[in-house]
Amino acid sequence: MEAGGPGTCGGGAETRGSEGRLAPESRVHFRVTRFIMEAGVKLGMRSIPIATACTIYHKFFCEINLDAYDPYLVAMSSLYLAGKVEEQHLRTRDIINVSNRYFHPGSDPLELDSRFWEIRDSIVQCELLVLRVLRFQVSFQHPHKYLLHYLVSLKNWLNRYSWQRTPVSITAWALLQDSYHGGLCLRFRAQHIAVAVIHLALQAYGVEVPAEAEAEKPWWQVFSEDLTKPTIDNIVSDLIQIYTMDTEIP
Repeated sequence: MEAGGPGTCGGGAETRGSEGRLAPESRVHFRVTRFIMEAGVKLGMRSIPIATACTIYHKFFCEINLDAYDPYLVAMSSLYLAGKVEEQHLRTRDIINVSNRYFHPGSDPLELDSRFWEIRDSIVQCELLVLRVLRFQVSFQHPHKYLLHYLVSLKNWLNRYSWQRTPVSITAWALLQDSYHGGLCLRFRAQHIAVAVIHLALQAYGVEVPAEAEAEKPWWQVFSEDLTKPTIDNIVSDLIQIYTMDTEIP
């Protein structure tokens, strides 16, 4: 397997080779973050802790080559650490059992035998490794709070019929969640990602912001003054690439 080192941080255009095929490390990261999200849901984690777990995972492999450690072990430790960071503590036993069921559907919970304790110790030791590699910087500013505020403002701008007949809000939240399959959280500011997912949701349903043509500045710049259209386009391009990846990876 080709190693993904610090230079491959964040995904983006570099995730495809010269022939347009997905780079091996991009496929691995996509699968593992999908595991983090599904395991997080089964563990009852809220959206912010799951986002933190994905960010910890992506940030770790910005610093460390992919072939140096088992990515699924790093993912399990990221879930465990994210629970602590976001004050939604998880038991290692629950993480192990959910993960075991994920890899072996229909299997019974593991017995408290030597194999169980070996996995538990590996998770704890890997957590310490992750903390050292990330220099204990594991608190992140996520786009969620910005997206919430922006959607409330947008709802007030649009007429009630346009808002009610199109699921712009639901789609924007789904886009934000799916963005964590890639490294957008490391490459772009939280406010910019929040605006970009709204922009893509509006485009998807053909909804226009009223008086946009007459306004002094575009609606998205009202939310974030330093945001530019090329930045929005880059974020949207990366999101589309994630969905393309979803169709190519079983």
